[in-house]
Amino acid sequence: MYRFFVEPSQIKDNQICISGSDVNHIKNVLRMKLKEEILISSGEYKEYTCYIEEIGEEEILAHIMYVQEAGYELSSKIYLFQGLPKSDKMELIIQKAVELGVHQVIPVASKRAVVKLDKKKEEKKITRWQAISESAAKQSKRMYVPEITNVMSFQQAVDYAGKLDIVLFPYELADGMKKTKEIIGKIKPGQSVGIFIGPEGGFEESEVALAKEKADAQVITLGKRILRTETAGLTVLAILMYTLEE
Repeated sequence: MYRFFVEPSQIKDNQICISGSDVNHIKNVLRMKLKEEILISSGEYKEYTCYIEEIGEEEILAHIMYVQEAGYELSSKIYLFQGLPKSDKMELIIQKAVELGVHQVIPVASKRAVVKLDKKKEEKKITRWQAISESAAKQSKRMYVPEITNVMSFQQAVDYAGKLDIVLFPYELADGMKKTKEIIGKIKPGQSVGIFIGPEGGFEESEVALAKEKADAQVITLGKRILRTETAGLTVLAILMYTLEE
């Protein structure tokens, strides 16, 4: 069954109004008909099972058949602070991070990031990345679409991460796996977790020190092998999903 997202204001009594690009997708891509059933989420923990009641030019009305509490989301909100990677790697990272349960992805312009985005390019990238997040959220039965924020400087990212309960900082010069297992083992469901992942060139030591000082970041290792930037964050997310899933 196809899934769509709406704002709470689009839900009134026993009807939900679908607008925007989803109208064209339902009408002309999926070619759905009246009475066909769909799933709708409004970003809360409720899932609406509906059937298409009316197909208009600019909106589609769906009739609510029943509502249920859906436990698809992790109890912990996970924030991925991703150093800007080269090429289109960010698209893969966002797609898979959303599937693995990330709450928010924060692109970070760290010192060794090769990619430099001006305001115009950044706006186009964010729009593209947000669309990928929405598509992945629909496919993986997420209850909401994880936000892709504007690009932050490393200082801004560290300040933002300082508000979270736990901040993990994978680093190639970190201590052994025993300490990493202890740190991750202490994370409890419901705690907010930040993950810092560097670009292809990794982080500078000064950035590691700043993250430890300002965000109380816990430096961890992901093993003896060097992981690519598009692999590292997904590895941590997969570990956290396994650890925190209830």
